[in-house]
Amino acid sequence: MSELKDTNARYVAAQVLNRFKPERNYAAEILNKLLDRTQQRQRATDLVFGTIRNRFAIDAAINKFAGCPIPRIQKKLLNIIRVACYELVYSPTTADYSIVNDAVENTKGIAGTRQAGFINALLRRIIKHISGRQISLSQANSRRTLPQSIETGCEFDADFLPDCENETAEYLSTVFSLPQWLVNDWLTEFGAESAREICQAQNRRPGIYIRPNPLKITTEQLMQLFEKDHIESEKVPDVAVMRIKSPKTVTQLPGFDEGFFIVQDLTASRTVGLLSPQPDWTILDLCAAPGVKTTQLAEVTSDSARIIATDIDAERLKKVEENINRLGIKSVEIVSYNRLPDIAFDCILLDVPCSNTGVLAKRIEARYRIRPETIAELAKTQTELLEKAVELLKPQGKICYSTCSIQRQENNDVVKNFLRQHPEYELEKERLILPSAEGFDCDGGYAAIIQRR
Repeated sequence: MSELKDTNARYVAAQVLNRFKPERNYAAEILNKLLDRTQQRQRATDLVFGTIRNRFAIDAAINKFAGCPIPRIQKKLLNIIRVACYELVYSPTTADYSIVNDAVENTKGIAGTRQAGFINALLRRIIKHISGRQISLSQANSRRTLPQSIETGCEFDADFLPDCENETAEYLSTVFSLPQWLVNDWLTEFGAESAREICQAQNRRPGIYIRPNPLKITTEQLMQLFEKDHIESEKVPDVAVMRIKSPKTVTQLPGFDEGFFIVQDLTASRTVGLLSPQPDWTILDLCAAPGVKTTQLAEVTSDSARIIATDIDAERLKKVEENINRLGIKSVEIVSYNRLPDIAFDCILLDVPCSNTGVLAKRIEARYRIRPETIAELAKTQTELLEKAVELLKPQGKICYSTCSIQRQENNDVVKNFLRQHPEYELEKERLILPSAEGFDCDGGYAAIIQRR
């Protein structure tokens, strides 16, 4: 393998995408096996996830402007083209000649010299049709422009997108690469303006947020530690979470090995706060893996509560153990799902399996796998878990029901149906947070506190 292939992030990205099947496997697992081939690890990661996240939009541009429809393009060449188009559209400061040159060289390594001329001509044809690689959306023709952010987009010289006013669901589905039925749900539930904001947020490059471990360090001390290592960070108002602004792998940040922090999204970090657990409680985390909320329960109770953590997936429970050990937490006991202690709990955290429709920016494969019937099946599982929690709760105990979904069928509907079946319980409070790309960006999610009357 040549030096170019060993160091070229675009080559690695194309190789990952050639092996990736959205319905079957996870891009991160394939990427991790190939990342050592490039010194541009972060760039390769962005190219892989960005191309997958925007595939509907990229394919629409290729079909219209490449002069060769996608079904006629060899599969091993298509992902080279997709990666190049991703950069042309979504990385406007990257020189187009660099994108084309690498695509041509990578083609030689993947498909042979004869195909290099085809790739060169195809990409130059696409570039010829781009009238502005970064323009203000306020001045753009929506039928010709793929949004890059809230403010800017890449404009082409001919219409190729659905009408955003009269074909709203089809338009949002195409430009934000999301299932049209799901977009339709959001339009019905939240209205056109909010639905667009949700779609935009689902396609953002997610910010990196960490939760300092107050058992070991304060937020201010952790920020000072980062500053010494020239890592820029900022505190999020009203919540004990920081955003990391410097591009660096989380596990390489100072303090990671010492257990000074754990990665956690803004929305997820608010769930435990809604519950307000107390140090003298006995708490069950019934769907604990990977343990991020489990460790938060320990931190906010000063590592003094009795916390039992379990999960039906025994393999994933190992991740809970890794996290509590790294963070130095003593109050969590990990038990097998089928061997819960015969005690009643003051509260139960029920972070149930869900459709992930609030976290599609991070769980990128989910958009290609989710189906309407999947949500109905999940709602049944979620209800069964609520019924299990009831059996384990003390009188006047609390259940914190949470999801990383924004679908009513998995959230408010599940809770309402439960309360209808169990009039001895009442809804104390609930909160739905929609994904946002503005300011401190965040995922979507739902949480409800249910208490025995």
